[in-house]
Amino acid sequence: MKRESLCNSIGYRFAQPQLLHRALTHRSHSSAHYERLEFLGDSVLNCVIAKYLYEQHPDLPEGDLSRLRSNLVNQQTLCALAQGLELGELLLLGDGERKSAGFRRPSILADAMEALFGAVFLDAGFTAAEQVVLRLYVPFIAQMDVQSLGKDAKTQLQEYLQGRKLSLPKYSVIATQGEAHAQVFVVECQIAQLNVTTRGEGSSRRIAEQVAAEAAYNQLSKSKP
Repeated sequence: MKRESLCNSIGYRFAQPQLLHRALTHRSHSSAHYERLEFLGDSVLNCVIAKYLYEQHPDLPEGDLSRLRSNLVNQQTLCALAQGLELGELLLLGDGERKSAGFRRPSILADAMEALFGAVFLDAGFTAAEQVVLRLYVPFIAQMDVQSLGKDAKTQLQEYLQGRKLSLPKYSVIATQGEAHAQVFVVECQIAQLNVTTRGEGSSRRIAEQVAAEAAYNQLSKSKP
């Protein structure tokens, strides 16, 4: 039933359900895992996003298009998409990965997301895969600020605060989850002067800080100046 819900969310039904099964299978669970589909899906995703940006931004030079694409085709965005689809609940993981919360690990969620795109491509071709990718990605693309191209979330937040003569945020690791070789870091971003505190998770402290910074920046930029 949950797979049915996933298909409804992505707007696609598989003619070959075994492809969806494989896209949701981690290598810790079976030798028939998603890594080859992930390889394929990564290429499909890059092509779809590149084509979309090329058509939607006819005045942007190649460098800006590349930076805009890199801000979309990354672990952070893929993980957010996967979380929105509750993909982690559908993943087939070995006992060790499940016990160490692998279903929440950003790297696994991002890889499974790419594998899903690869599975759609094999099942029905490029046009079907393109429709699925854009169905999920267009809302993200619509929110992107072209002026912030090439700037990561921590840089954007820093510039926002400096422009208002406010102190820089403080980042703290407040928890780590999972085994030593596959930890998930939980980082808190605190802006005391504005009474703003956000959290982010990632497979490294750097990634978790970026997620927390993005949440803080989005919260501030949507509020009144």
